[in-house]
Amino acid sequence: MPAMKKITLSILTTILSITFCLSQDIITLKTGEDILGKLAEVTTTEIKYKKFDHQDGPIYTILRSDVLMIRYEDGSKDIFTETKTTSSPKDMANRGMQDAMANYKGKHTGTGWTVATTILFSPIIGIIPAAACASATPSDTNLDYKDGELMKDDLYNLSYKKTAHRTKKKKVWLGFGIASAIWLIIFSANQ
Repeated sequence: MPAMKKITLSILTTILSITFCLSQDIITLKTGEDILGKLAEVTTTEIKYKKFDHQDGPIYTILRSDVLMIRYEDGSKDIFTETKTTSSPKDMANRGMQDAMANYKGKHTGTGWTVATTILFSPIIGIIPAAACASATPSDTNLDYKDGELMKDDLYNLSYKKTAHRTKKKKVWLGFGIASAIWLIIFSANQ
């Protein structure tokens, strides 16, 4: 019986050791070096992890461009290929403009207030909220951009915001124009 206990203990120790070794993420650098760790975060530019043998320690950061592959504890893996895109300033500005035209919906522009004020009072009174709303740039929460990383690029950001502001102005002034026409029709009908 003591031999059976030793064999059972050896098998159990082996299984636990294998499980322990497999419950880590392995970051393979382009230099060929493997880092054993627990991933904290993978962004578009960085990989943050804690050393596997010191998980109470600090979070380390390496550039994603230095990493060849990550093998996760569940057996899946991500392979990182270089996709360096060197966009010219003109390309970034054009992309910001195109993305704003595609994504910005013009919610919360103030058009509703402009229309209501114009129809209820008159185009003369309605021009006040129209001018105020059209001159205000859209707030960041209403921009509806899809990629926060692109918004970090100054030219892309500026172009996106300018295009969104143009769209907002068009919506406000179109609403004012339609409301003014409705007011004129109602005013003419009552004469």
